[in-house]
Amino acid sequence: MPGTVQSIERAAAILRMLAGGSGRLGLAEISRSLDLAKGTVHGILRTLQHVGFVEQDRASGHYQLGAALLHLGTSYLDINELRSRSINWADPLAARSGEAVRIGTVLEGRVLVVHHVFRPDDTFQTLDIGSLLPLHATALGKVLLAYRAARASASPERFTRRTVVTSRELAAELEHVREAGWGAEIEEHTLGEAAIAAPIRGYGGLVVGAIGVSGLVERICDSRYRPRTRLVGYVRDAARAVSRDLGAARH
Repeated sequence: MPGTVQSIERAAAILRMLAGGSGRLGLAEISRSLDLAKGTVHGILRTLQHVGFVEQDRASGHYQLGAALLHLGTSYLDINELRSRSINWADPLAARSGEAVRIGTVLEGRVLVVHHVFRPDDTFQTLDIGSLLPLHATALGKVLLAYRAARASASPERFTRRTVVTSRELAAELEHVREAGWGAEIEEHTLGEAAIAAPIRGYGGLVVGAIGVSGLVERICDSRYRPRTRLVGYVRDAARAVSRDLGAARH
């Protein structure tokens, strides 16, 4: 039997590193972690960049997973599978939070709502399954954008005065999502409403969807207009549970 190809093994190790953690790593950090010469790592990164599996941030010089690889990572995951794996955790999240729960993934540059659990009260609600939401103005969409599961529109639409539409502001928002591990939107898509979301990861740690709660601002946020810590914890716990069911390692 032929032996393994060392360069492919090293490339796979680099991709696994970028799929975990913050997703943005420098050449020296990768080299040190894998105990490889910088020249060797740089050559592999350049090749991965050439085929679209890795992208380099111009400002920092750090590397992250490229869109081509992320599309490969999400293509294997059937939408029905994402929904079926999420259902077991969406209902408990709605019960614990007292808010509506939505699960979304990317479809043609927007967020496709694949599952929706009504807020557990007697108020009138409309089923959102199948709805397409903007990426830049929703908590679900921001999470998908932050982890490179989708690309932002070149000319994002403004829905309210709070909608983030400039590239600089959106980049700052997405950086915060990556650092915190969750995202939020407060009256950016609909006045009076807010939402919190966290990433759902599949095999290898790639983000394949997002789960979140949404409702009235005064229910989702505290008196200082900040997402309630309790709700953030519930959402992140649910996202981790769904991710484990999809084969992602604990994170």
